[in-house]
Amino acid sequence: MLLRLFVVTSVLICHYSESGTIAVADVGVGAAPIVGAEVIIDGSRKMLDGKWTYWDGPRFASSLPIKWKIVDDPVDKGTVVMTDDPVAAGGKYGTADIVTKKRYRDFRLHIEFLVVKPGGNSGVYLQNRYEIQVLDGDKTKHGMGAVINETESPYHAYNGFGKWNAYDINFRAARFKDGKLTEKARVSMYFNGKKVHDHIQINKVWGGPNSGVDGGNEKGFGITDTPQGLKLQCEGHDVRYRNTWIKELNLTEPRTDFSE
Repeated sequence: MLLRLFVVTSVLICHYSESGTIAVADVGVGAAPIVGAEVIIDGSRKMLDGKWTYWDGPRFASSLPIKWKIVDDPVDKGTVVMTDDPVAAGGKYGTADIVTKKRYRDFRLHIEFLVVKPGGNSGVYLQNRYEIQVLDGDKTKHGMGAVINETESPYHAYNGFGKWNAYDINFRAARFKDGKLTEKARVSMYFNGKKVHDHIQINKVWGGPNSGVDGGNEKGFGITDTPQGLKLQCEGHDVRYRNTWIKELNLTEPRTDFSE
């Protein structure tokens, strides 16, 4: 087992459900996996190779085994995953992005990231479709923490480069009936323990076919009824990931409340 020591700054988020009971979610840097969650990044090579692979998209240019590195945590003790693949140099996204081998519909996700240098760029793709941006220095709709091109950047919640940050996400996949889209995907998110997105409807896949699944379908509006993996983007920048876990959910209603 990989031993790790890092500063915990997570917080407990509580709210009352319709039944009157208190629902609690542990969010923020250092948040431990909730009951039923699966750890998918623990800073080890074994887990990286065992649970992840490259996304074989139209621009893919690397090869297995995964070239991303396992390196020392620059802040705390332990090791972390580094987005380092030479084919992505110059910002060539899609050439060496990694995706989980397991595919998901609805889920609760916790992921921690550290941007090493100013301007560092990566991205967390829900269902390998919808990007939650990781981009230091950008406060626009294309910037840090934004549901890319759908919301403004919640830059006020960012701890800054050289420090660990955490996204806590509840995601509900798009719904279909008789093969036709009836409900668009929705997401809620805490950024370093602060609620920044609340039941956001995601309208399309942005960035074209090199960005993610369905990006080339009807200019990103052609969402298909397929579960997909969590994807992390490699753009030739040094961004680190650690303490990442995911729990499958079944969100029958079009809500993304935190209830764990």
